[in-house]
Amino acid sequence: MTRSSSFTFRIALGSAAVLACAASATLAWGPEITQEVQNPTPGSAAAAPRFKPLPPPSLNFYGSAGLIDMPSSEMLADGTYAVGYSWFGGQSRYNITFQALPWLSASFRYNGIRNLNLFGFDTYYDRGFDVRARLWREGRYRPEVTMGLQDFAGTGVYAAEYFVATKRFQTPALSRRSGPGTLKVSAGLGWGRLGSYGAIGNIGGKRPTFVGGSTGGELSYDQWFRGDFAPFGGIEWQPNERLSLKAEYSSDAYVTETQVSDVFERKSALNFGLEYQYSDRTRLGAYYLYGSEIGFSAQFQLNPRQPIAPVVVPAAQPVVPRSIWAKTQAHWGQGWSQSQSQKTIYRDQVAEQLKKDGLILEAIDLQGTVAEVRFRNPRYRSTTQAMGRVARVMANYLPASVETLRVTPVQGGIGVSTLEVRRSDLEALEFDPEASAALVAVAGLSEARPLAQDALHSDELYPAFSFSTGPYTRPSYFDPSRPFRIDVGVDLKASYAPAPGWILAGTLRQRLAGNTAQGRASNSVLPHVRTDISSYAQYGTTLENLFVGRTWKPGQNLYARANIGLFETMFGGVSGEVLWKPVNSRLALGVEGNYVIQRDYDQRFSFRDYKTFTGHASAYYEMGNNYILQLDAGRYLAGDYGGTVSIDRVFNNGWKVGGFFTLTNVSAADFGEGSFDKGFRFTMPLDWMLGKPSRRGFGLTIRPTQRDGGQRVAVPGRLYGGIRASHRASLQDQAARFWE
Repeated sequence: MTRSSSFTFRIALGSAAVLACAASATLAWGPEITQEVQNPTPGSAAAAPRFKPLPPPSLNFYGSAGLIDMPSSEMLADGTYAVGYSWFGGQSRYNITFQALPWLSASFRYNGIRNLNLFGFDTYYDRGFDVRARLWREGRYRPEVTMGLQDFAGTGVYAAEYFVATKRFQTPALSRRSGPGTLKVSAGLGWGRLGSYGAIGNIGGKRPTFVGGSTGGELSYDQWFRGDFAPFGGIEWQPNERLSLKAEYSSDAYVTETQVSDVFERKSALNFGLEYQYSDRTRLGAYYLYGSEIGFSAQFQLNPRQPIAPVVVPAAQPVVPRSIWAKTQAHWGQGWSQSQSQKTIYRDQVAEQLKKDGLILEAIDLQGTVAEVRFRNPRYRSTTQAMGRVARVMANYLPASVETLRVTPVQGGIGVSTLEVRRSDLEALEFDPEASAALVAVAGLSEARPLAQDALHSDELYPAFSFSTGPYTRPSYFDPSRPFRIDVGVDLKASYAPAPGWILAGTLRQRLAGNTAQGRASNSVLPHVRTDISSYAQYGTTLENLFVGRTWKPGQNLYARANIGLFETMFGGVSGEVLWKPVNSRLALGVEGNYVIQRDYDQRFSFRDYKTFTGHASAYYEMGNNYILQLDAGRYLAGDYGGTVSIDRVFNNGWKVGGFFTLTNVSAADFGEGSFDKGFRFTMPLDWMLGKPSRRGFGLTIRPTQRDGGQRVAVPGRLYGGIRASHRASLQDQAARFWE
C-alpha cells in the first residue's frame, strides 16, 4: 500500500458502522514502510515492509539532526517537533526544533555557559536561532546535502554556517534476529565556530568576532560564509534499532570558552558517543568530548501524525437505505410537512440522536423534500467529522420524502457554512472505496442562509449557563538571574449566554505557587505594556477576565464581533472586529479596533493611567499543506506602528506550530534586548494525548525576550480561527473524516 499526503485506507470488518474508506492526515497513518525500504541500499533487494518504523535521526548538541557536536545532512520526519537537552564542559543547551517542511527545519536554543568570566555573570545565558535547508536528497550514488545557518539572529556566540553531506550504507546483521545495521558517513565544511579549528582556506577576509552583551536579535548576514572555513566529519553506526555508536572530528576550536576564558580544556578534536533509543520518542546519549569532558544528552521527538493515544470514539450510525425501513414506519404520511406536531416529533428525535453523538441541535427547518439542521459541536475537533454524524442522523430519522440534507455548524450563535448533500448519495457512497473523493464531487458548500422563520429551535437552549475549573500555568522565560519562572494555580471559568450570539463570561484565578513575582524589574524606555509581569504576579486571587461579547453576521461573507470589559491580565476596554471570509476562498481580510485601559496590578476593577487606541488590518491566506500566512499592520499597545508576519502550520488533528516577527517604528536601541519582537508558538491537542474526543488543547508562546514593542491586546473570541474551521479548505482537507 502506498502512503499519500491525504488519504489512507482502513479495512472495515463485520459491523456496518465501521468504515470501508477513511482518509485523514490527523490520526496515526497506520503501517509505515521503514527508511530502508524507501531508500534501499544500492545493489540490494528491497526488503519487505516492516510495521515498526526505524528510529528517527538523532539530534546533536545544538538540537539539529547530527552527530555529536557537528551536524549531519539528515532531516527529521515532516512535522516533527523535538525538544532536547545537552550538557558538557560547563555548557547546557536547551533546544527546540520543528521540521517545518520535508526539506526545511528551524531550531531555537537557550544555552548557559558557566564561568565564562566576560560579562559579570556566573553563568552567561544566550539565545539563538538556527535554520537548515536540504539542497538535494540522497541518491543511488550521491549523498544527501544540507546547508545550515547556526545562531544567525542572536548575539553570535555560536554563530556558524556550513554545508554537510551524509551517505547511508547497509551493514551486515550481528544476528539473525537483529536484522541489518546502518552506517552513516557525514562530511562538511564550516565557517564561524565551525571554521575555527583546522582551517583550510578563507573567503572574504577576517570574520567579525563575537561581541557579548549586545542587544542581538538582528540578522548577521554580513558575516555569513565569511572568514576561515574548515572540514569536519564523522560516522554513526546503528547495529540495531536501539543503539548508535558515534565518532566525529570537530572543527570548533571553542576559542571563547578555552582561550578567552577558562570554561573547559580542549585537548583533542575527536568526540565519541553512545546513544540509546529508549522509546519511539525518547533518546538518551553519553559522550567523551575534546579529550577532557564527559557529556550527556536527552531528546524527545513528537510527530503530530503519531498520537500518543489514538482517539477512540463510538462508531457512527450506519446509513440505512430508505427502501429498507421506510415502509415499516407508521407515521410516514404525505401530510407531515403541514403538521407542526409531526415536525416537533422529528425535531426531538434528531436532537436525541445528536445528543448521543455529543452534539447539540440548535434548530431544524423541515420542508417537503429539504431539511436543514443547525448544530453546535462541543465534542469533535474535526468539523467535517461532526457534519458527517449530523448527516447520518438526518438520513435515518427524517421522513423518506426528504432528499436534500443541509448541515450547518454554528459558531458563536451564527451559522458559519452549509454543506448540502443528497440523501441518496449518502446511501450509495457509504461503502464505496472512493467515498471521500466522490462526496467532494457531489456535495455543495455555501454560505449559511438566514434561518427560516418557521424553523423549530431546540427547547431550553437559551439562556444557557456553564462553568468549569481547571489548572493554569503562566511561565516567564529568560530572566538572566533565573532563566525559567512559572506560576501555577486554578481557574474558575463561568459563562452565560442569554441568546444566540451573546455571551457574558469571566475567569477567577487563584495562584497556588510560583516565582514569577521575583522576576526582574522592567528597564524599558517604552510604556510598560508587557514588561511589568512581576508586578502583576504579586497577588494570589485575581479576576483574569470579565466581559460581554456579541458575534453576528452583518452581511454576505461578513462576520462581526464586539466585546466590552476586562479582556486579559493587563488590559480591558472596548473591542470590535469585522472579518470578510467567503466560504470557498482561501483568503480572508479583517479589521480590528480596540480602545484599552491598563489594569491595576491587583487585577480587580481598578485601572492605571495608561490608555491607548490599538488596531490592525489583517490578511489571512491558507497556503496549502496546512500552512496559514497572516499579515497584520497597524498600531500596537505601546503606540508604535508597524506590521507582523505570522506563519502557522495547523495539522488536521489540532496540532499547531508556528512563528512570527514584528517590525515597528521603534528602534532596536529603544526596543532593547532582542531588537524586535519575535517568537514561536505551539498548541498540543488534549485528544492527541488522552485518546478521548476533545476540542481543548494546551499551548505556549515563547519569545526570546519579552519587551514592550510590537505587543497586541489579547481579546477573547477573535473570529478567524473558528470561522476557518467550517470553510472549504479546512473541511476538504479532512473530507474522509465525514465517514468516521
